[in-house]
Amino acid sequence: MALSATRQHIASPREHILTAQEALEPLFLALEQEVEVQMIAAAVRAGWTPEDAVAAIDELRRNELLTSGATSH
Repeated sequence: MALSATRQHIASPREHILTAQEALEPLFLALEQEVEVQMIAAAVRAGWTPEDAVAAIDELRRNELLTSGATSH
């Protein structure tokens, strides 16, 4: 499964980008958005409403933040 966001341009250090994070941020955001669209589509195909799918994704993100925050200390 090839993600279309992987075809986006990633700026080189010579393109006046201050950090690697700034260079990669557009790709990261595009990939994140594409993954969310695919997860919602899969949930809808399984019979869930888009609203329920979004709520479940949000809950997964909250749990991930709580879990990663608890283990990083």
